[in-house]
Amino acid sequence: VQLQASGGGLVQAGDSLRLSCVASGRTFGRYGWFRQAPGKEREFVATNSWRGGSAYYTDSVKGRFTIFRDNRNNTLYLQMNSLKPEDTAVYHCAASERAYTRSYHFTLPSTYDYWGQGTLVTVSS
Repeated sequence: VQLQASGGGLVQAGDSLRLSCVASGRTFGRYGWFRQAPGKEREFVATNSWRGGSAYYTDSVKGRFTIFRDNRNNTLYLQMNSLKPEDTAVYHCAASERAYTRSYHFTLPSTYDYWGQGTLVTVSS
């Protein structure tokens, strides 16, 4: 299984970026995005069931980020709008075999089985 993330870069506060993650040709239970800022632990950003439905976001990105998937090319996306300097981090896409339904589970990095290599997002003030 391979996940390849891309789309990061250096932007100014208020700008937008769209991160992409190409997943190998198979289905999963759930997919998500996490981020890790320098000196900090990896934190949950957003997730959705592979079948679709209600996405779930960490509070700090609600209303600004959107997670979605394109079935045609098996690509996962994280649309990030109104970026802030505190969004600066390495962003990782992830996928889990199980379709966890409780936030206690699907916000934990340990419940994801596959990870992309990460793409750096730097937001300047």
